[in-house]
Amino acid sequence: MAGAVCFPDVIVSRPATLTLAVERWPIAGSFGISRGSKTEAVVVVAELDDGNVRGRGECVPYARYGESVDGVMAQINAMRPKLASGLDRRTLQMAMPAGAARNALDCAFWDLEAKRSSRPIHDVAGLPAPHELTTAYTISLDAPDAMAKGAKGVASRALLKVKLGAEGDAARIAAVRAAAPGSTLIVDVNEGWNDDNLAANFAACAEAGVVLIEQPLPEGKDQALGQMKRPIPVCADESFHDRASFPALTGKYDAVNIKLDKAGGLTEAMAMMVEAQQRNLTMMVGCMVATSLAMAPAVLLAQNARFVDLDGPLLLSKDRPDGLRYAGSLVYPPVPALWG
Repeated sequence: MAGAVCFPDVIVSRPATLTLAVERWPIAGSFGISRGSKTEAVVVVAELDDGNVRGRGECVPYARYGESVDGVMAQINAMRPKLASGLDRRTLQMAMPAGAARNALDCAFWDLEAKRSSRPIHDVAGLPAPHELTTAYTISLDAPDAMAKGAKGVASRALLKVKLGAEGDAARIAAVRAAAPGSTLIVDVNEGWNDDNLAANFAACAEAGVVLIEQPLPEGKDQALGQMKRPIPVCADESFHDRASFPALTGKYDAVNIKLDKAGGLTEAMAMMVEAQQRNLTMMVGCMVATSLAMAPAVLLAQNARFVDLDGPLLLSKDRPDGLRYAGSLVYPPVPALWG
């Protein structure tokens, strides 16, 4: 990743006007984690139009972080006077806190910059041309037999992300492993374990050949991770938001999951990746359940990640036009008609 934060040359143009939309995208079946399940993805799309070109960004308001659709819409709408006065991506970083609202605007600015300059987004960001990546595919939390059935149907995929975080997780991971013997497995607990079952669940995951465990304990209640010998590397997700999160991870986590909605956009996420490299932390780039418009900037970011989890559109009943191309376990960079 070239540089901590990329601010390409400003292209002189009149301020962009903002359009906001809330969209609902049905999920194919349901998506279950330790905190519950849902049947649709609700996203906010920000569009910046300067009269010649437009840039788009998509975010997912997440209740776990105190966000709501109405709240995110209000945050973005509050930026209208500043947008009219010439707010750009550089000043946006100081005008808004990290989170979904800033992510939508930040990614819309990136798209706008690429369209204004008639250059590919990687060139604008000062990065090499992106290539296809191997993405994880998520197996939702359910009964062991249901998870085994889901895993068997995608057993040809190289990387599966298994949602755990409830009583009986040992049976769940064993069932998934039996159903997908050739897949690499990573586990996402979404803060669902506790100090009492931590060691037993680690042992079950080790027996199943799991290579990474994501956020096993609740944020702020994860001290046990620093006091145990970790047989499997542990990745911070809910405990990791932006660069200010790094100091609290020391001694407890071996990896970090960078998500644009937590970071507040691609600009901060690029800086997070640089610092993660400096701290010798393994990197994952993840996503919320959303359309290809939300995944597109993350594909650019994920070029240097060890683990890629950008399967959001695959979990939907349908994706938006010009969506990312998926072929087996591979996800390809976006076309300019989508983003960048």
